[in-house]
Amino acid sequence: MPVLHEQLIPVFDEVIARNPGEAEFHQAVREVLESLSPVVGKHPEYADAEVIRRLCEPERQIIFRVPWTDDAGRVQLNRGFRVEFNSALGPYKGGLRFHPSVYLGIVKFLGFEQIFKNALTGLPIGGGKGGSDFDPKGRSAGEIMRFCQSFMTELYRHLGEYTDVPAGDIGVGQREIGYMFGQYKRITNRYESGVLTGKGLSWGGSQVRTEATGYGTVFFVKEMLAATGDSFEGKKVVVSGSGNVAIYAIEKIHQLGGRVIACSDSSGYVVDEAGIDLDLLKLVKVEQRGRISDYARLRGGGARVVTDGSIWDVPCSVALPCATQNELDEVGARRLVENGCQIVAEGANMPTTPGAIRLLREAGVRFAPGKAANAGGVSTSALEMQQNASRDSWSFDYTEERLAEIMRSIHDRSIETAEEYGAPGDYVAGANIAGFIQVADAMLALGIV
Repeated sequence: MPVLHEQLIPVFDEVIARNPGEAEFHQAVREVLESLSPVVGKHPEYADAEVIRRLCEPERQIIFRVPWTDDAGRVQLNRGFRVEFNSALGPYKGGLRFHPSVYLGIVKFLGFEQIFKNALTGLPIGGGKGGSDFDPKGRSAGEIMRFCQSFMTELYRHLGEYTDVPAGDIGVGQREIGYMFGQYKRITNRYESGVLTGKGLSWGGSQVRTEATGYGTVFFVKEMLAATGDSFEGKKVVVSGSGNVAIYAIEKIHQLGGRVIACSDSSGYVVDEAGIDLDLLKLVKVEQRGRISDYARLRGGGARVVTDGSIWDVPCSVALPCATQNELDEVGARRLVENGCQIVAEGANMPTTPGAIRLLREAGVRFAPGKAANAGGVSTSALEMQQNASRDSWSFDYTEERLAEIMRSIHDRSIETAEEYGAPGDYVAGANIAGFIQVADAMLALGIV
């Protein structure tokens, strides 16, 4: 394990002591702190003002109960969370995740990552995250509506277009955003469209928002390839997951000349050497809410389902983990290296374990962390906020070009910062340091608050 700078060891020890049992949060903090040794040496003012220590402590942590009634009339109970982590650059901004795995440690890890991701966009947004241990899978639309209304009945008091602006995440799509926005409007008697992003196009949403995280990840990899005179043309690509991020990553890869030959869900993965049929995948996963095995059954031909092993066993030039945290471990990373993978870019939040990251980097595989590579979603959320504030609506092409420009800027900034701090070509160091410096400078300017 990399050694922390001596001034950062007590900071990390305090994070462990103050947040026991929150392994994902510890992992996220450790990864950033490992990158900051050259920064502490060059800028002692950050350590002197204890800005790093303050950055690891959320400004506010909100936990609340969410009672709701199911279709059988039984009262159900879930727990809701919102961690408003850092507002030095703007209102808190980050998604809501509805999944049984959600607990405070998950929300804090996501919120901590969001601080740096949002800073890298260059847009005036702080970092936050939220969600609930509610599982929308298998629930009726009526049950989901009642849950969302109950959830927002508590959360609304902490939100505002200049205070905290949630969006969607796992388990929270346009339907859930709609139910929550409706309840917010009902309670506040205000059509404050900038308070939630990921809305429908007919009621304040932005073009490209649905596609943004997947498109953004691919735009980032496009810049990684271009930096060495290469492109997606003819490349075999593996994309884990088959949700929103994966679907639109696949779409943009195909548009750029690459060929995605495998994707997955929690039941296994499908290999389709001819290239994933995107229309069929959307039918199965979006319209029918089916499983990856349904895709293989309907596709026929050379498509095959694998229910054991790992999607990372499939040979490829580019791998995009787009499902969930810590899905790519050392075993998977070793298989990617053995099969000649050149680039791994995170489309999900922290999907690669620390051991896997070290293995990939030591093997010369270019690795892009999620806080840089999957910043497309929050970037377009911020563009949605701009349109809401100005009562404007932009075209798909214009919004997509803005997204591509932001991802290009994040790529270039990460590379330039890595070079400046003695880590040429290291996207992890570059992204962590660039995001940290922007937030830390703002915190110093605002005083001890």
